[in-house]
Amino acid sequence: MRNKKLIPFKTIEKAVAGEPEAIDAVLRHYTARIKYLSSYRGHINDDIQDRLKAQLIKAILQFRFDR
Repeated sequence: MRNKKLIPFKTIEKAVAGEPEAIDAVLRHYTARIKYLSSYRGHINDDIQDRLKAQLIKAILQFRFDR
């Protein structure tokens, strides 16, 4: 039984390899959380939102699997 709240492992592997579609899928998965973290008093701060997205992309591309 698959947990729908998790990103599929194949998508994570592709994102780590740098595939734009997979990176976009990971960003879409975390969109709600990024909006929540970048909001203050009911308003979304676009600068913080962009910075969080950039940090997530950086973390994805720096991630390495132990094999």
